[in-house]
Amino acid sequence: MKSHELFQNMSPALATEILSYLQKEQTPVFKTVVQTLAAQRKLRPVFVERKPPNERYAWIKGALGRKPSDTLAAHLLQAWLLGAQKPMLREFLGSLGIDHDEDGTVENLPESPPKEKLHASIDLLLAKYPAESVAAYLHAFHDMDSTASCAAHTDRPARLRTAAPIRPTAMLMDAASS
Repeated sequence: MKSHELFQNMSPALATEILSYLQKEQTPVFKTVVQTLAAQRKLRPVFVERKPPNERYAWIKGALGRKPSDTLAAHLLQAWLLGAQKPMLREFLGSLGIDHDEDGTVENLPESPPKEKLHASIDLLLAKYPAESVAAYLHAFHDMDSTASCAAHTDRPARLRTAAPIRPTAMLMDAASS
């Protein structure tokens, strides 16, 4: 699943979490997103900036859900994951035995982990973190490196669909069946 598709399918609550984090903690990134999306729609950035936060985030989520915004959506997800979700990233990589930096980044990904180990790692994440955030991470992880096959090995739709709203997780299962 591409990054723009994640934004199409994610809940407004997760989009608000991502965007509010970026606006508060990574202001230059957020401003660049607003400027770029406004320019794509032939609008001035002030049009977006003056909206109340809930309307602003809904507008940005909708704009990031469009195919031309895929690269921008991917960068935004990476900024959120590497900023706000470091513990989840480190825990997932550590549980798979993948060497990683303190911030959860990996220089070279090894071959795909065994299915059983992957399932155990996903179960660990689902026990500690919101299912929709886990699904967004797994999709972004898969999208960032096409050699990673976490989504392709995940064939447990019932386990990943236990919490609502999990439309991205449902899409994870679609990727697993292909």
